Amino acid sequence: MNNYNKIVKLFYKRIAILFVIYQICRLLFLVYNKGAFTNVTFSVFVGGVIYDLAAIGFINLLFVPLHLLPGNFKYSHAYQKALKLFFYVVNLIFIATNFVDFEYYKFTGRRSSIDLLMAKGMENEIMGLIPSFFREFWYLPIGFVVFALVFWIVLGKVKTFGTDILNVKSVATQLVVLLLSLSLLMLMGRGGFRNKPIRVVDAINYSSLGNAAVVLNTPFSVLKTIGKNETLADPKFFPKDQLDQLFNPVFTTDYNEEPIKKNVVIIILESFGDENLQQGFTPFLDSLITQSYYFKNGFANGKVSIDAVPSTLSSIPSLMNTSLISSNYSLNEVYGLPKIMKNQGYGTSFFHGAFNGSQNFDQYCKVAGFDEYFGKDEYVGPEAFDGKWGVFDEEFLQFYNQKLNTFKQPFFSTIFTISSHTPFIVPEKYKGKFKKGTTKIHETVGYSDFALRKFFDVAKKEAWYNNTLFVFTADHTSPFGKGFYSNNVGKFRIPILFFDPSNPELKGVSEQNFQQIDILPSILDYLKINDKVITYGKSYTSKEDFVVTYIDNIYNYFNGDFYLAFDGTKAIGLYDWKKDPLLKNNLLTKEKSTAAAMEVFIKAYIQSFNERIINNNLTIAK
Repeated sequence: MNNYNKIVKLFYKRIAILFVIYQICRLLFLVYNKGAFTNVTFSVFVGGVIYDLAAIGFINLLFVPLHLLPGNFKYSHAYQKALKLFFYVVNLIFIATNFVDFEYYKFTGRRSSIDLLMAKGMENEIMGLIPSFFREFWYLPIGFVVFALVFWIVLGKVKTFGTDILNVKSVATQLVVLLLSLSLLMLMGRGGFRNKPIRVVDAINYSSLGNAAVVLNTPFSVLKTIGKNETLADPKFFPKDQLDQLFNPVFTTDYNEEPIKKNVVIIILESFGDENLQQGFTPFLDSLITQSYYFKNGFANGKVSIDAVPSTLSSIPSLMNTSLISSNYSLNEVYGLPKIMKNQGYGTSFFHGAFNGSQNFDQYCKVAGFDEYFGKDEYVGPEAFDGKWGVFDEEFLQFYNQKLNTFKQPFFSTIFTISSHTPFIVPEKYKGKFKKGTTKIHETVGYSDFALRKFFDVAKKEAWYNNTLFVFTADHTSPFGKGFYSNNVGKFRIPILFFDPSNPELKGVSEQNFQQIDILPSILDYLKINDKVITYGKSYTSKEDFVVTYIDNIYNYFNGDFYLAFDGTKAIGLYDWKKDPLLKNNLLTKEKSTAAAMEVFIKAYIQSFNERIINNNLTIAK
């Protein structure tokens, strides 16, 4: 039994080493993202221990019998050498996911899932982006290699063991130790003594608002999503008749006049978060704001590019951990702007300068009902491939203008820019032309703004220009927001504006809370199109003042000056976000009636969304 005792100690020494490594990874995650978190308390680290033990327990269950099964086979030098290597490789792979999120978290605002790590929807771009990642974040792979070497060293040299005398008593004892160890790691894996295994969403119980990612570790988030497609549940907060009274997504327009047959062009600007505007980086867009109807309190309904298309075009918010386009519900029938405008006699098109298939936009365009999709493959013009992502904005916007000239009016068209996306490449001929700013994105934002100006310089001379409503929105904020732009309000703040060169009355600044999913009903109202649609937004003519977003398992509901954080079952925070932009003063116990009313609305909103997504009921029978 002496050798067996040594093996037991070796196994638990290795588990202890992993535990220390996970704590170091959490500290490094905090260092790399120090501007993203506030009010990090000791409870965050207590919760972190639980999640770290859970990840370690899940990953290393197999190593319990490999270390502790009765028998002398495990004492051989060759076996122990192979076992150390296997233990090292398996655990190192999962540790590596933590290193990915040191930087990737800045872009997504949440710990990575298996889909994010596998770059689902970005298969064409990924081989070009990986070298850029290594060049831009060279310190991460170098740091990981050093980390990996230290990990191997601290695991220690493979020792040579003798053999044990095996009898009924010693085998029975070893089996008991094996079973106890299995039970212990299973207990760790489920998060301790609890009714249900610990979930990603439970992290909020150990942290203040916005700090759940510090509690979590990426291996746990990945493990919980391997082989799983997110399935929504019907919360059944209210009976059907009451639900429709509290929130009904059916939007009906009824105008006693012919619709206005203007062209509609929606321009989705990559990463043009509110934090990048009116600071000297976007002179053209800043000037256009003064000529437009500008929604000062604009919000994205998602945190990544893939969320922006269904939000903007189909009025469907991103209220899942998986984007709708890549979810189980990606083929659900939708009745959004492409089909609405086609029914009005419009030709419809979608343009995206990245590789065809990027973000699964081409697939969604088919579901949404676009007539034509134009990606990198369809581009015709001067050589302008950025080497990683797609066609530079300047050339692709000029190509866009040329294609618009060939379309019969009225047309409905959307373009999604790409150049202000990581790896933030500016064409060689413009190096040094645009302000560097304080973050890596500022120079490319300046370039994209310049490309937009050049597009409008040409477009305003075209016959279709004065008969066009232009709608501008960003897909999401940039990955470098700090202070206000790092919390659950600021993470979604984007510019949204409507520009009609033939209508001087469509001008001014709106204080209304306005979101991407409000664009669809607003266009219907502006063009006086009669229709009946499902929308989770509201028109710009509405007196309603709500916005709903979702991140890190928290529903964010804004109504007027108040922001309610809801964890899916209960309200966990209420803030006057305009007076208290850093969200320091939780009013949940002081404004009980406001919190109660807002909680009723968000419950109804979630239930309506979940039920209609689950039942493929996002359209109305005509």
